[in-house]
Amino acid sequence: MSKVKYHSRRENLNERQRILVIDDDQEIRTTMAAILKSEGYLVDTAENGKEAIEKSNADVYGVALIDFRLPDMEGTELLTALRETTPRMVKIMVTGYPTVQNAIECVNKQADAYFTKPVDYENLLSTIRKLIQKQQERVRYHELIEAKNEEIRKNEKEMERLRKALRVTQDACFEKGT
Repeated sequence: MSKVKYHSRRENLNERQRILVIDDDQEIRTTMAAILKSEGYLVDTAENGKEAIEKSNADVYGVALIDFRLPDMEGTELLTALRETTPRMVKIMVTGYPTVQNAIECVNKQADAYFTKPVDYENLLSTIRKLIQKQQERVRYHELIEAKNEEIRKNEKEMERLRKALRVTQDACFEKGT
């Protein structure tokens, strides 16, 4: 069974975002990595799905840019595999083969965004920033919910303790006849 990774607040908010660029074209990987690094992101690359899965199992990435056609699998297969191991990772599909069918498949497989090659890098960077912000807001929301749930659990324990104390007091009063 594969290990599921969840981003913690520290990974998302206090460190630079890690981005994994997956594309079989060396020039595209190099260009995307250089542009993303110039924006302050930590970037790693993979040339196929197997390498991407290995890297995502070894490190936590906040974003994956996934080519639709990889030498060893379709990008949508990789999208599904990454969703299972790292559900909160932002996954953006990039394709040089734009078709309505491809776009529908990406939406159905829950890609966060879909870009065609050649990529409009200003639009891509803007989308990455927006998706990272949404990702961070979701993390904060889940942390807040978990904190509130923990508070409720503590309050329930305290209520149970008080109920027991009240029963003991009532029993003692009943036995004394007061």
